[in-house]
Amino acid sequence: MDPLRIGVLGTARISTTALLEPAANVPEVTVAAVAARDRSRAVRWAERHGVPAAYGSYDELLADPGVDAVYNPLPNSLHGPWTLAAIAAGKHVLCEKPFASNAAEAAGVAAAAAASGLVVMEAMHYRYHPLIARLASLTASFGPVRSIQCWTSFVISDPGDIRYDYALGGGALMDGGCYALDCLRLLGPGEPSVTAALADPLPGGLSDGAVSERAMAVRLSFAGDATGWFESAFTRDGEFRADVHVTCEDGTVWVQDFIRAHWGRLVAARHGSVIVDERGGGDTTYTEQLRAFAAAIASGAAVPTSAGHAVTTMRLIDDAYRAAGLLPRGA
Repeated sequence: MDPLRIGVLGTARISTTALLEPAANVPEVTVAAVAARDRSRAVRWAERHGVPAAYGSYDELLADPGVDAVYNPLPNSLHGPWTLAAIAAGKHVLCEKPFASNAAEAAGVAAAAAASGLVVMEAMHYRYHPLIARLASLTASFGPVRSIQCWTSFVISDPGDIRYDYALGGGALMDGGCYALDCLRLLGPGEPSVTAALADPLPGGLSDGAVSERAMAVRLSFAGDATGWFESAFTRDGEFRADVHVTCEDGTVWVQDFIRAHWGRLVAARHGSVIVDERGGGDTTYTEQLRAFAAAIASGAAVPTSAGHAVTTMRLIDDAYRAAGLLPRGA
């Protein structure tokens, strides 16, 4: 069988970690093309990474019959529009998180994906690692969930980084908080609802709430009186953090670095006694994700981070912004 030929929209740094390096370990996939608004930049990127085709516009790449699927790592505000364009061009899509600017946009993309029959997948890569399957299994085995707490912290030293830009879909909730929300959805009893949120907005924000935040804390409720809480922040220095702690009726489960689960550590205790203490290891989360993307296209199998799944995460993000007195992105 010929490998799946993937084209990349843009030359974002994440493409190396999320696609190029994993593709070297997934023979079912090849990176066939790249596009940038500046063709010379696309050519340089293609030459540096051994990619055969380079285009000076995203539309040119989408028109290439030699491209089967698209990886979309563009700024957050462009995830929805260019995923829609890729679907219209008949391409499968692996779209970086967050899936869209807001829930309404995500719903439109999900409807187009469902009508197309194409595989359209949000790149919640951590979900595809065996350590996360182990986390979910242990949580389920410890009886009803009572509470879930999650922390994400991303180091962004440049205050002018686009991840702070409201117009580009920026903010700590959009960047790291979407991981936390997705993880709480994975582990909690049913879908949660937002009950409260507190933001640390950037200075000089607009009075109408169209402002990005450098930190956000959100409280959620689940069925059966279970509660959830997470805090997501951007910091100028310090260290990356992505931890989750689950308290159940019969024990606790904790994972340090759930986002990069291949480097993560899982500890589980039943009635106060540690019964599991293990490391993630194995292939990276990105490699596991790429393998799952290719397999879903080949077999038609469902994926856990589908376009439809992403709509609920975006709705919760919108709800959290409103609860914190800020506007959702793209509002």
